[in-house]
Amino acid sequence: MAAWTWRFEKADGAEVRPAVQPEDFTTQGDAESWIGEHWKALQEGGADQVRLFEDSAEVYGPMSLHADEA
Repeated sequence: MAAWTWRFEKADGAEVRPAVQPEDFTTQGDAESWIGEHWKALQEGGADQVRLFEDSAEVYGPMSLHADEA
């Protein structure tokens, strides 16, 4: 079964520790729902953008966590 994970980054692409620890996601929809619920706390905690991965393959990103850039 695929594992869906987020990578949390600063604007320059450097990885940062998320302010809210993500759970384990078994579907893309679950991962996207979670980011929709927690994006503001993640942004306030220092993440500027995220990338979504299915196992080790990048699905999309970087996606800004700043509303004015969405």
